[in-house]
Amino acid sequence: MWIEWLNNMKTGAISFWESIDVSKVVDLFVYDGQNPLMFNTGLFLFLFVGFIWIYRLLARRDTLRIYFVILFSLYFYYKSSGLCFLLLLFVALSDYSLGRLLGWVSWKWMRRFFVLMSMAVNLGMLCYFKYTNLLLGTIADFTREPFEPLDIVLPIGISFFTFRSLSYIIDVYRRQMSPVTSLRDYVFYLSFFPPLAAGPVVRAKDFVPQIHRPLEITPMLLGEGLFLVMCGLIKKVVISDYISVNFVDRIFDNPMLYTGFENLMGVYGYTLQIYCDFSGYSDMAIGITLLMGYRFKINFDSPYKSGSITEFWRRWHISLSSWLRDYLYISLGGNRRGKVRTYFNLFITMVLGGLWHGASWLFVIWGAWHGVLLIVHKVYRRIFPVAKDDRPGIIRHFFHVLLTFHVVAAGWIFFRSPSLDVAGQIFTQIFTNFRSEAIPAFVSGYAVIFVALIVGYLLHFAPHRWSQWLQRELSWSPLVVKAAILALVLFFVLQVRSSELVPFIYSQF
Repeated sequence: MWIEWLNNMKTGAISFWESIDVSKVVDLFVYDGQNPLMFNTGLFLFLFVGFIWIYRLLARRDTLRIYFVILFSLYFYYKSSGLCFLLLLFVALSDYSLGRLLGWVSWKWMRRFFVLMSMAVNLGMLCYFKYTNLLLGTIADFTREPFEPLDIVLPIGISFFTFRSLSYIIDVYRRQMSPVTSLRDYVFYLSFFPPLAAGPVVRAKDFVPQIHRPLEITPMLLGEGLFLVMCGLIKKVVISDYISVNFVDRIFDNPMLYTGFENLMGVYGYTLQIYCDFSGYSDMAIGITLLMGYRFKINFDSPYKSGSITEFWRRWHISLSSWLRDYLYISLGGNRRGKVRTYFNLFITMVLGGLWHGASWLFVIWGAWHGVLLIVHKVYRRIFPVAKDDRPGIIRHFFHVLLTFHVVAAGWIFFRSPSLDVAGQIFTQIFTNFRSEAIPAFVSGYAVIFVALIVGYLLHFAPHRWSQWLQRELSWSPLVVKAAILALVLFFVLQVRSSELVPFIYSQF
């Protein structure tokens, strides 16, 4: 009997190993440039379940838990951007060393030299990967020489981890934080996978103190994290991807094929798409971080509710706008050198902020557009000052929000268009070919898109207390209810997702 049992076990084991598709196992450890690992992929969701289970098992093993997160983060970045993870390690080693030197040295000229070294490494690497072809192409245009773009692969999220590392060096230089004394902790901070591909731009002085804090994931923290992850998935897959693939991309590919009203709807669609795409990633990154027992600051605060362009930049991509303010605008002199210099500093900050988004002069135009708008708003406020306790009435506030929304939407045309000609065609169609009879045709022909736009904007403009109530209800619910709601959301997302993976817009930055 025992011999028969052993033979059955042997046969079962052989059958099990023969049933395993070795190629799929190998694929787990090989980078595939056509299918990068992102939050909205089924592979990530599968891997994250295993990750969080092991992570919780290591809750009281601080050192092992940190090394485990580092390994998973490097694996995540390798599966997202290939061997470029070595660049991430190089930046971590370089700025960790420079940070330690800044902590040891008191001579001002030497401290400045170390900061310049960090800037040379981070900005030099950023400029090579992002702007080499733009620079060479621009020179070729002026000299009328033929130019073949160099085959330079842009590492995913390079702008985010270089900015994070630069903020650490500058904070240490300004003595706003002490240098990190462990290379392991600095690699943990810089490679931490939730914000790695598309932000937010987390600062070391906010995150490093949390690394060795005792791991305690309360029901409220769990509920908040799950709520943000689900919101992020719905924003990205259900709203952003759907309107992008089925409508917005078609408009921006060839605006002359569509009426002015359809072009306007395409602009409204992209205005909603980019918000849902990027805030969706931020929600998931912050939510995943909460599930791991850490906390990031909010990165989006209903930006299209803004009553001025200044307020918009206090609500949109908060981590980037505050980074540009603290490390670029203030370094240029801020508002300390007179009105004209203040306006110049503001304009240059926004132009460079636009260029940060990508190697295209259209991004520069987009940044310049916002720079001009901010200057106009500041001048207007100087001429017509408003007391701090003077709140506009509902009607006036409505028109302020409406105006701000449309000047922001106009800027998104430059941001999204593949060329200046296409941007011009969209403006031309909207202002010269706006036919009212196209409205019912659009509503009937793009009924689902129309509903998605309406629902997306209604959710965005809904009172904040509604989402807070939903979050509290989820936090107080039993674990089985949380799991059931998460399963339903995942099932819904999988049913409506596009057949092809739509990458996050900001992962290219």
